[in-house]
Amino acid sequence: MDPSEVEFLAEKEMVTIVPNFSLDKIYLIGGDLGPFNPGLPVAVPVWLAINLKQRQKCRIIPPEWMDVEKLEEIREQERKEETFTPIPNPYYMELTKLLLNHASDNIPKADEIRTLVKDTWDTRIAKLRLSADSFVSQQEAHARLDNLTLMEINTIGTFLTDSLNHMYKLRTNLQSGKEAGKSQDF
Repeated sequence: MDPSEVEFLAEKEMVTIVPNFSLDKIYLIGGDLGPFNPGLPVAVPVWLAINLKQRQKCRIIPPEWMDVEKLEEIREQERKEETFTPIPNPYYMELTKLLLNHASDNIPKADEIRTLVKDTWDTRIAKLRLSADSFVSQQEAHARLDNLTLMEINTIGTFLTDSLNHMYKLRTNLQSGKEAGKSQDF
């Protein structure tokens, strides 16, 4: 899965908007949305919120977790813990990128939020690289990926699968070499 596919999945997450138009309920394959009344908040998928925002038909209300104080707590907790801490949304990085790129005027302290999310991402990726290095150097056969997001797994996935394939080939070559040595002894 590549990053654009992960972002596509993130666009299905629900956010709250405040529309400036009237429309009855709309019926989509993924579920019913609306009704839309000016000034009354309504939950819609991110893809629709961005589309309406681009057409100046709504104001996007940032998710509850997209707050400077909450993100500072998350960043500090991530820095203190050796393991991965739970993240408030499985698509936190993608949603931050999408919402700040398309609706930064609706999000208070957008630059600080962007920095805090990037710091948290960098900390988690550094932990992931250390974990992967330890995993490979200790020749482990399995690993637990608790509290990782799909994008984080996607970032390290190719490296890990290639590493595991190389380790497998080395092990099978070593074992076949040992077996060949035993058969020559007889």
